[in-house]
Amino acid sequence: MRISTTSCLCPFLVCLCFIQRCGGASHHVPTKVPSKNQTKLANGETEVHHRPKRGWIWNQFFVLEEHMGPDAQYVGKLHSNSDKGDGSVRYILSGEGAGTIFIIDEVTGDIHATKSLDRERKTHYVLHAQALDRNTEEALEPKSEFIIKVQDINDNAPKFPDGPFVAMVPEMSEVGTSVLQVTATDADDPTYGNSARIVYSILQGQPYFSVDPKTGIIRTALANMDREAREHYTVVIQAKDMAGQVGGLSGSTTINITLTDVNDNPPKFPQKNYQLYVPESAQVGKPVGKIKANDEDLGINADIRYSIINSEGANMFSISTDRDTREGIISLKKPLNFERKKTYTLNIEGVNTHVDPRFSYLGAFKDTATLKITVGDVDEAPVFSMDYYIMDVYENSPSGTEVGAVTARDPDSRNSHVRYLLDSKDEGISYFRVDEYSGVIYTTQPLDREDMPWHNITVMASEVDNPSLLSHVPVTVQVLDVNDNPPEIATEEEVIVCESSRPGQVIQTVTAVDKDDFANGQRFSFALPSQLPVNPNFTLKDNEDSTASIIARRRRFNHLTQELYELPIVVWDSGEPLLSGTSTLTLRVCPCQRHGRIRMCQGEAFLSSAGLSTGALIAILLCIVILLTIVVLFITLRRSKKEPLIISEEDIRENVVTYDDEGGGEEDTEAFDIIALRNPAAAEELKFRRDIRPEARKHCGPPCSHRSPSVELDEVDVHEFIKQRLVEADMDTSVPPYDSLQTYAYEGQGSPTGSISPVDSPGTHSEQDFNYLDDWGPQFQKLAELYGDPESDVTT
Repeated sequence: MRISTTSCLCPFLVCLCFIQRCGGASHHVPTKVPSKNQTKLANGETEVHHRPKRGWIWNQFFVLEEHMGPDAQYVGKLHSNSDKGDGSVRYILSGEGAGTIFIIDEVTGDIHATKSLDRERKTHYVLHAQALDRNTEEALEPKSEFIIKVQDINDNAPKFPDGPFVAMVPEMSEVGTSVLQVTATDADDPTYGNSARIVYSILQGQPYFSVDPKTGIIRTALANMDREAREHYTVVIQAKDMAGQVGGLSGSTTINITLTDVNDNPPKFPQKNYQLYVPESAQVGKPVGKIKANDEDLGINADIRYSIINSEGANMFSISTDRDTREGIISLKKPLNFERKKTYTLNIEGVNTHVDPRFSYLGAFKDTATLKITVGDVDEAPVFSMDYYIMDVYENSPSGTEVGAVTARDPDSRNSHVRYLLDSKDEGISYFRVDEYSGVIYTTQPLDREDMPWHNITVMASEVDNPSLLSHVPVTVQVLDVNDNPPEIATEEEVIVCESSRPGQVIQTVTAVDKDDFANGQRFSFALPSQLPVNPNFTLKDNEDSTASIIARRRRFNHLTQELYELPIVVWDSGEPLLSGTSTLTLRVCPCQRHGRIRMCQGEAFLSSAGLSTGALIAILLCIVILLTIVVLFITLRRSKKEPLIISEEDIRENVVTYDDEGGGEEDTEAFDIIALRNPAAAEELKFRRDIRPEARKHCGPPCSHRSPSVELDEVDVHEFIKQRLVEADMDTSVPPYDSLQTYAYEGQGSPTGSISPVDSPGTHSEQDFNYLDDWGPQFQKLAELYGDPESDVTT
């Protein structure tokens, strides 16, 4: 089977079609007959083998896109070698678009396209063809695959998918500088014909720009394009297919091109000469005027640095650049004085800070201008001869003493008279006054250096003609010292005297203080008052180094005998005149403990070790008192609450009252008196004298003798005494009606050994000297006191 078509798709196919049609050939090419393979046998006969050749002859089918005719478009023809033309062969078609887009004549095998095709949507279709026996429906040929290609026509115009465009190029660029490349796309087949062959051209933007027809690169076409003359350009680019031939389709896009700035313009002052009026009262460091040079460039290309290039102007004025306005700000460096100089000339230069070397041929990127400043005369406040004054005056000087003088003058040409006055806001106005015409400062009262050694006042000066103009100057007055304060002992605390102090021992070293000021150092002398008798307990030694030592004159002090001593001390200074003062020190006697070199009273040591202040101790004592009060109230309430002795009539029982009271020993006078058992008669006398304490033992001489109390008591019948007490208990109506068990312990009487109690022991006195215990240290201090001198005990 073969395929034939009436469509001539290329010159080669055109030739084939032409040959076919000129030779009178039909739409199909006759199939080749099977060849005969002959084999020569041994007997000379020839055996013929029939090998059928392929029955399909395939070529690609082509169909034009966008067919708009009323009839179906003929595509091609299928033909099988088995088809004898009698209609016994039936052709069928399957695959993409079979039956919908492509139909086949079952008898002739002609294929037609029933719809208009678009190559840009689908470029080809894959189909399958088969020849069947119409009667038996058996396949005469195996199913074979073929392709129908959609042939392109120029039906799509070029497009710029990314347009419109924005581009920038520096001004003053050279001809041919690349600006931007644009690219158009064409949906037609680029492999067939010129449908997708694009050529670029410029429709708008000449003569400033050009475009490469093949690449679409836009370039500058005009030299020295100036941004300051024209900044924005609009360029229209066209893309045309069919290689730009007549009949081709085209599309266009717009490019907005902006020229960017370069530093191609120097700064220029609008005029060469300027004038400025500045009053002489202008403040130093403050702006007094402005000047500006114009620059047509933008951004950093227009930055200008101003400077004063002549020394006359640079010494008195300075200039800086305002970054926002690009103006030159002129400021004053030194005070102006109309009387000294009335005009100044400033040569001001403005220079670009960012210079492009490519444009150096244009000249220097700077400009100069002249500024003439005229100083205006104003009425100025008086000017003091000094910026500040330091004066001095002796303390205790009488009121009206001259301290010093200030001077001021009118700087103006009129030279007006000046008046002086003190600033009322100063504290020193109560101590000083100033003469309004001469400027002399006087004291108004005696000054005390110890109270205030320095005084700060402010003197003001004003013109007589114009009092509103004031000038101020600070004045410092130092009060010089005179010897008008007597010295005194530095310490105000009590001096601790240890009980174990020895004669000649230094109790404490004292110093003196003086409120006066001595330039060569303070020197003090010390002594005890000469009008007082000699102190038997302490003496004073002047160390001749402005200190003195308190020395004990006797040994062994006793705080029980005398705790406090007073020691007056006279101190002389070395001033002129010589002054003296008497200070009385308080010396406290107390037992001492040694902590290295520090001596502390036991009581004070306790408080110091505890680290408690007086307020804290008072708070603790108050808390203890409150707690004790609560405990006492609680115990009182418990004792005052009486429970009924008999709860009910049936509940009658004997109660045993247990007393668990331990005696306090022989010194407990409130315990049970055993003398009642030994001498009942004496007990009656002592019955109501329990509140009287026994008398302290009296010292007696050696003839005194003590016997045991048990020996002196008369013989008594204890049994009778107990019976008497039992009767008294039964008859007493104030006690509960219970049996009371009272136990009396009785040891008997008449012991020959007597009592070993130290209370009853006879007093003995030893003649032994225990003074050596003082040398054993503080550990034996208490023992030394117990075995002290008899004379001391008697005195105590």
